[in-house]
Amino acid sequence: MRKSKFSETQIVSMIKEAESGVPVPEICRKHGIDQSTSYKWRSKYGGMEASDVKRLKELEDENRKLKDMFATHSLKHSMLEEIISKKL
Repeated sequence: MRKSKFSETQIVSMIKEAESGVPVPEICRKHGIDQSTSYKWRSKYGGMEASDVKRLKELEDENRKLKDMFATHSLKHSMLEEIISKKL
């Protein structure tokens, strides 16, 4: 996945700018982004503060680690079941 050239705090500030009444096309032109990108960001980060974005990032990282742990343990479990069934 491609990394954005904007940080989450910059994205939140752009959304706040749009919520304060500045037209979206003007914000997009000013920052060099597409309008569709602006609307995607608004759907993901709308109504958030910078601290909320940081917490969201931490939760996403934790979720990714837990999914990896589950996949590893699930694979080990299925391998052990296979070994046990062959011994019987």
